[in-house]
Amino acid sequence: MPTTSPELTWVTTAAPAVVAEVEALAATAAEVDGTAPLSEQVLRHLHHFGAEHLMARDAVGALVGYAQLDPTATTPDGAPDPVAELVVHPDHRRRGIGSALLAALLDREPAARVWAHGALPAAAALAERAGLTAERELWRMRLDISSHHHGGLEAPLPDPQVPDGVRIRPFEVGADEAELLRVNNAAFSWHPEQGGWTLDDVAAREAEPWFDPAGVLLAVDAAAREHVLGFHWTKVHATGTGEADATGPVGEVYVLGVDPAAQGRHLGSTLTLAGLAHLRDRGLGTVVLYVEADNTAAVRVYRRLGFERFSGDVSYRR
Repeated sequence: MPTTSPELTWVTTAAPAVVAEVEALAATAAEVDGTAPLSEQVLRHLHHFGAEHLMARDAVGALVGYAQLDPTATTPDGAPDPVAELVVHPDHRRRGIGSALLAALLDREPAARVWAHGALPAAAALAERAGLTAERELWRMRLDISSHHHGGLEAPLPDPQVPDGVRIRPFEVGADEAELLRVNNAAFSWHPEQGGWTLDDVAAREAEPWFDPAGVLLAVDAAAREHVLGFHWTKVHATGTGEADATGPVGEVYVLGVDPAAQGRHLGSTLTLAGLAHLRDRGLGTVVLYVEADNTAAVRVYRRLGFERFSGDVSYRR
């Protein structure tokens, strides 16, 4: 059906009504595509200052597309690394809206890194038309054994072997934030999104409706339980959030970090198994995780546990 070009408008602050529109648009796209079109970071930026928002509206003012640019994003060593994401309403695709959003993004910030979630063919074609090339790939891996075992994660999971001198305990709100932050930033000093966190980043996640301190498992020094050696932060996605095409809630290996000073004690595998056991005990049948495609050591560990790649997120740049 014929359509006029959408009206594109930049805003620096998203009003509550606009936030609700964008969240509804993202939820609709997630349902159709089977993958969330916008990252957790982008959805969080809707509520906070710093990002720039590009709205595409049709002739009657309905939101048919959205893009977000974070011009202040940096690499782990502090170099500018502006990042963007975009989504088009499923009922309004193949009408040039994605191309218009992408062109406006690159006009405003030619060096932007643009993420496409789910490695969908349409996104790859859009990037190619715009002269962008794939720069980084994040694999989404899934462990789904509910089809083989009633009641979710069962027999294939070995028990975690906790090394001597180490205890696994749940996170304590108000006591463990600084240590978790220290280990996170040491473990992910190289990582564009996960490195360089502040206490505000931890507090923002503690304020999320999905946050459960019992699902944040800490490996601590048995002689000094406040000293964190590593952690496995699990997350549970409600049905219909675009994760893993699932019919029920889905668990996630949200963040798994080990202090570089504690390397060599097999804490990564211990914490992974402890977190999976926690999710299994909650009755979940599917667990997902994100891992850099070129992190061969981590991919090998996850494959050994039975995780398989089922999708990918790709970042493109000129």
